[in-house]
Amino acid sequence: MDLTFDHKVLDSAKATRRYFAKFERIIVHLTEVVDLSKSELLITSPEAKMLKEYLEALSNTFTALSYKFLMAHRVQKQADLNFSIDKTESGFPIFRELMQMASDATQAKKHLKSLPSQERLKKDMITHILTEQSAPSQLQYALSQRIYYEYLAEKDLFLSQNHPQIIWVGKDMKAGRRNYLVHWASYDSQTNLPSIYMMELEDTSHRALPHDERRWPRVQSHLMAQAVSSLKLLTIAKGFDQDFNDLHPKLLRRFHLGPMHSHSFTEQHGPLRNVLAGADGEPGLDWALAWTVESLVAETTTKEKVGIFKHAERQVYALNKMDFKMADSGATEIRRSLILPHRAYQVLEEKNKADFDGVRKYVVGGNNKILSYK
Repeated sequence: MDLTFDHKVLDSAKATRRYFAKFERIIVHLTEVVDLSKSELLITSPEAKMLKEYLEALSNTFTALSYKFLMAHRVQKQADLNFSIDKTESGFPIFRELMQMASDATQAKKHLKSLPSQERLKKDMITHILTEQSAPSQLQYALSQRIYYEYLAEKDLFLSQNHPQIIWVGKDMKAGRRNYLVHWASYDSQTNLPSIYMMELEDTSHRALPHDERRWPRVQSHLMAQAVSSLKLLTIAKGFDQDFNDLHPKLLRRFHLGPMHSHSFTEQHGPLRNVLAGADGEPGLDWALAWTVESLVAETTTKEKVGIFKHAERQVYALNKMDFKMADSGATEIRRSLILPHRAYQVLEEKNKADFDGVRKYVVGGNNKILSYK
């Protein structure tokens, strides 16, 4: 299946620079939205802490990609030196860019050994300017690649797969249960969007999960294999509950970051198209980022026979069976939000307010302060 018709190649330095500058601002705003969501009790403090770490890693990924591509147009126009984004349903870089970056990261140290230091390259650039009296394009590109590989070697990055990690939450001594928060993330190859997962689980085994060499590797592999946006939370949670008799997922959340819509970079459909078209004109005010949180909560438990003398606890998850759409979604709750500049919000309120009922709006004011509107 050829997906290239959904891709947009940023084939100029100006477009590439504008794109990365836009996302740099958006991720800063998204971090502020996390703080606001915590103050509004929409997420917990541990969730907010983990979300910020993933957003920092995502910011590092965008910064690394900017170093890789910003000077590429000055050396030669080759397809492999162009940066591509998903222009229809994502606005984020295509999956291939993150896969290539991950491959580059494994060989970053080799590249750094073969490349001159930053100081040497800068001296050579000055010499070139004085002697050749022209822009040192080749040296500028070499310096950008040097910084790119240094960034890959030194920074935590948001990769196509970000493997599960576990945090101790507490222990119920009487019930013999340990409580953990497990978190992991992925960059979906079909949607070209990052998703972050968090699971609150109870452990009834005699051995702590992080120190159990039999269970913890299996848990990591299982969860990473299920990190697909098209899978319902109910499917992920019930599969995990069935595979691990002494691990009980009480809450599962998935945070969808994006799509990012921009009048300059993406193709919009529906009411958002008119909103961004109406907000176009002033640089930096023609974008909107979707932020969706799915939650699945266990409301009770049952017992299931798993052997001749053994029974295992199974979770029964809360689903609104009176609401067919929510029941079919496989989630207890879905909260949809939109982060957008004040100009776009004004257009939305004036022309398309009814189309966004039920969507929380986080509005970036003129002073970059975030305001929340239901």
